[in-house]
Amino acid sequence: MAVLDRIRLTCPPTSLYGIDFFMISRILNSQSKTVTFSALILLGASLVSGVLGLLRNRMLVQAFGAGEVFDAYLAAFRVPDLLSGILIFGGVSAAFLPIFATLAQKEKEQVWEFVSNVLYVLVGVLSALSLVLIMVAPFFIHWIAPGFSTEQALLAVSLTRIMLVAPVLFGASSILSSVLQYFDRFMAYALAPIFYNMGIIAGIVFLAPLWGIWGVAAGVVAGALLHLGVQVPSAIASGFRLKRIFRPRDPSVLRLLALALPRIPSAAAFHINLVVMTALASFLSAGSITIFTLANDIQYIPVGLIGVPFALAVFPALSRAAAQLNGKDFINSFSLTLRQIIFFVVPIAILLFLLRAQTVRVLYGAGTFGWEETRLTAAILGIFSMGVVFYALVPFLARTFFSLQNTVIPMTVSLVSMGLNIILAFLFMGILEGGVFREILASFLRLGHIQDIRVLALPLAMVCSGALHAVLLGVMLWPRFREFPSKEVFSSLGKIAVSSLVMGGVVYLTLLFMGTAVFELRTFWEVFSQLTVAGVAGVLAYIFSSLILRSPELFSLKTAFQKQLEQ
Repeated sequence: MAVLDRIRLTCPPTSLYGIDFFMISRILNSQSKTVTFSALILLGASLVSGVLGLLRNRMLVQAFGAGEVFDAYLAAFRVPDLLSGILIFGGVSAAFLPIFATLAQKEKEQVWEFVSNVLYVLVGVLSALSLVLIMVAPFFIHWIAPGFSTEQALLAVSLTRIMLVAPVLFGASSILSSVLQYFDRFMAYALAPIFYNMGIIAGIVFLAPLWGIWGVAAGVVAGALLHLGVQVPSAIASGFRLKRIFRPRDPSVLRLLALALPRIPSAAAFHINLVVMTALASFLSAGSITIFTLANDIQYIPVGLIGVPFALAVFPALSRAAAQLNGKDFINSFSLTLRQIIFFVVPIAILLFLLRAQTVRVLYGAGTFGWEETRLTAAILGIFSMGVVFYALVPFLARTFFSLQNTVIPMTVSLVSMGLNIILAFLFMGILEGGVFREILASFLRLGHIQDIRVLALPLAMVCSGALHAVLLGVMLWPRFREFPSKEVFSSLGKIAVSSLVMGGVVYLTLLFMGTAVFELRTFWEVFSQLTVAGVAGVLAYIFSSLILRSPELFSLKTAFQKQLEQ
């Protein structure tokens, strides 16, 4: 009998206002039985988090508009985001789980000492780095946004110093996240980003009216604290007990460092790309940083909704299979996850492209966000949608290498991709100043009468470099599979292509009909109705086509739920 069940039989029910806290505890501490169900938990949470993120951005746009203040906030956000992304989510968290999995197989008593030691060392290092960055923040802001005025740069510096508390909290949170992933306790881990966004939204609602944009920065710190706090009870339920251990030179910590160091340049490449894009946008017209960031946030939703959840969900299974030298389970987990990511992401990418204008108008076309900004954001989103599939595959392919305790290849590929991105960004900016290519692109994306469209160079460069990133990882990974199920993969890709074409046709015809025969598309609700009806019609067409073609990825969802419900 489970521990919680024994407690419930021996203790009186604990509830408050009808809330059953034992039931909540069981849900938070439940273990997933399949990779697909784990991914579905993360997918659902990512959907909620993504909606909250869009709501957060809409509230920020309504409050501050696409201008200098919002640009300063977004530029300031890059510094703590760079620290968190490179050292924590990119470096330590990626290397921690394979080592934890190995220790858990052999030294179960010492594994919690390892976790405690890493926690103390990581929090200490991050605290020291945050203090240094607080002192040199003016230098970083000048590097990130060299086109800012003096007043705008000073605002960005003050916001950066407030938000540099967040990486320390994220460091501790990332270790607990890895522990929960190993034990397949994905519920609390999945809730963490939701609580993070709720903290920022609370800052917008309650603190921004009092402190302006500084209240939003305080909300970022509050959100990071919630991100950590929601995972603590489940980590304790998994067996974690914090021990007073600080041994920076412990062999396991040194092994973690050896695995994390090659991963750090790889993670840095992604964030340096965003920093360079921000720096280039700071030289363009006011609001360019905001426009680019808003479109980038939308296009990242399918990556965060599908690519990252499936990559995180399969990571423990791949790590365990690699640790146990179980090649069959490794290949089966890889193949199924690859096909599932493509199955879900391709239709979303098509919907983003076909419904890009409606999406941006519904999300941001209000308040001080003007028509020109809306059109440019929609155009950037349309370009981004062409690379969504590649972006979604990169986290999965990279973690496949991590599960094999190989961080050198992902690092090398990331650096190559970063170099190409920066070169192409400068090249496309020059091309888009004038000429035939500029006119063709402006006509294709319906940007007539907008003089400066150089901001489109940024997503164009990112799409090209993202495609190269995914392709190179796949090519490098291929020789490691001796019996790869190529026939199954190509069969699935064919079915996905047919279903996607059917969906695209249905969406296009629905847009055409509603735009000419039903609405004039002038009000928010008319645009929202067109977006909703066309989107739902497209999704139903894709599902119906997949059922007819008997796509195995769709039926795997049913199997996952059945296994989860089995006792």
